[in-house]
Amino acid sequence: MPAANLAKSPVNVRKRTDARADAELETSIASHGLVQNLVAIPVARKKGHYRVTAGGRRLDAIHRLIEKGTLPADHQVPVLILSNARDGREISLVENFDRLAMSPAEDCLAFRDLIEVEGRTPADIARRFGIEERFVLGRLRLANLAGPIFAALEAEEITLDIAKAYATTADTARQTAVWEAVRGTWSRDNVNEIRRLLKNYSYRADEPKALLIGRGAYIAAGGRVEDADLFSTAADERWVDTHILDELADRKLLAEAEAIRTREGLGEVRVVAGPRIPYMETYALQPLTGAQEPLTLEQEARKLEIEAQIAEIEGDPDQEGKEPDGEDEQRLRAELTTIVDRAPRYDAEQKASALAYVVLAPDGRPQIHHQLYVAPADETVGEGMADGGEGDTQAQVQEGAVTDDTRPMISQRLYDMMAMMKTQLLALHVASDPGFALDLGTFIMADEQCRMPSSGMPSDLHALIPSPLIVDFKPETAATAEWVRLDESLDRSWVGRNTIEERYDAFCALPDDARGVWLGCVIARTLCAVPDGGEGASFIDHLGHKLGIDVAAWWRPTALTFFDKLTKPGILALFEEIGGDELRLRYSGSKKHDLAASAERLFGGHVIMEPEVQQRALSWLPDAMRFDAAPRDVDQDLPDVTGAQEQTYTPADSGGDGEDGFAKAA
Repeated sequence: MPAANLAKSPVNVRKRTDARADAELETSIASHGLVQNLVAIPVARKKGHYRVTAGGRRLDAIHRLIEKGTLPADHQVPVLILSNARDGREISLVENFDRLAMSPAEDCLAFRDLIEVEGRTPADIARRFGIEERFVLGRLRLANLAGPIFAALEAEEITLDIAKAYATTADTARQTAVWEAVRGTWSRDNVNEIRRLLKNYSYRADEPKALLIGRGAYIAAGGRVEDADLFSTAADERWVDTHILDELADRKLLAEAEAIRTREGLGEVRVVAGPRIPYMETYALQPLTGAQEPLTLEQEARKLEIEAQIAEIEGDPDQEGKEPDGEDEQRLRAELTTIVDRAPRYDAEQKASALAYVVLAPDGRPQIHHQLYVAPADETVGEGMADGGEGDTQAQVQEGAVTDDTRPMISQRLYDMMAMMKTQLLALHVASDPGFALDLGTFIMADEQCRMPSSGMPSDLHALIPSPLIVDFKPETAATAEWVRLDESLDRSWVGRNTIEERYDAFCALPDDARGVWLGCVIARTLCAVPDGGEGASFIDHLGHKLGIDVAAWWRPTALTFFDKLTKPGILALFEEIGGDELRLRYSGSKKHDLAASAERLFGGHVIMEPEVQQRALSWLPDAMRFDAAPRDVDQDLPDVTGAQEQTYTPADSGGDGEDGFAKAA
């Protein structure tokens, strides 16, 4: 039927339109033709003419194309004629009301298939559909999201905005890491938090930590650069393998701290891989008071000159009504500050008992912060490691008590790694003891109920999985293998039911032991990894102590999880601690990489040596991995804790690594 004989019917239920959508429809019809017929009713006393009750937007687009000359004036349109004109309004409503839009995931897959299967280009698709090429590229980026995220989009478990937040990076490994970190937390639906985590999961090339290491060293260590091309600058280039840069920076800063402590004669040095010291690092420390050096004659003269110039500016009547701090005055005041606020001078005796911080200058150079602090009392024993606090990638260096070499220097990343492995070990034991988990869960919920105001909800029980301290750290330990086995053993037969009521009834029908495993797991997974000395760390230690966890039987330090993060003198100091000078000298000529591998074998009991030395090596633990308040002697058994469980869990004897399940030990 000729389009010239068709007009929109006033009974068409769609009254609103959208200019952008109309333009896209017009382009689509020009490219693909009219895919769906119109619906019309005859016009009374005007033979051959019809009013369209369904398809008015399509008809308008065809008329515009005819006016532009894109379609001929006699363009034919497929039309379904209604036999009863009274049905026009209802049919119009049916067509517009009973319409299911494609899901965003279907959009993405359709565009991807056009490109990958049919060989279309994004520009060609954009032209034929009347949309921007950027929109097509965006849908293509969404189609290539990490598998778990796109599956959630397909299942409508996340919104399109959440998916777009993940798609701000094309690195699916980063997407997956952040997805795993926020899944089960309040941040899972927070677009800004997801974007922030993705952004923090990379470094700008002009950040101090990146400048400290250098692009060449980072890439040589296996680091990747995102969106690097001939036109990239330091402002838009991002280094995505943060763990590589963190570890390189840790090693370099620890070496710098060691050299600075020796050169300056300082009692203790901590490093912060950033330009500022976090407030929580120093709020409890006492600043060390040093002597101010007198100004030189030149400095004194310049100081008086600046003060006179500032007074002249402030007294200038022309400055009335202007900003009190003009550019000249700000410059003068800044110069005056550098003259007056100079770093204090400390004598050798003060330095010997002082705590200093090494920070990064904006250009990446390590430098001592001008303020020194009174070093806290050394309460460490055994291997001599101390808490590194809560700063951003920090470490501390203390003067050794046994040898002239420094004791092991522990970076904040290593503290966080040990906290994660230690808490995972605790959680595994909680999950394996439903009675203990029930008491712990009841206490946590009751304590929260007593201390927090009611939210008005009939129930607000929280069992969220906390975000890991280090997103990209996946510990490979005996506890990890056992967690996998425990998770796979969960009876999930009730999960697929449609309604809450059905799921609840199916869950209640599980055997007691199956429900008990679920109870232990959901409570254990809520435990947060807390670095040694952090808020809540003492309660973590108390729980592990109460459960009687034998950490040495479950966890041994390896190159990946411990020794690679120490300096060579630090590893040798541990060798001397368990085997004296002879053992230390035996390995002193090894390279750092080989030394870390040897330490893994030595402390894992895979090196033949004197029985007493081997026993000390197998019993050695860093303080941050212990659950008891103080290190135990080598020959000391686990302490007797009143009220502790009668059974403790240790790795199964077969293989000694716990991968074959739990073995009960009396």
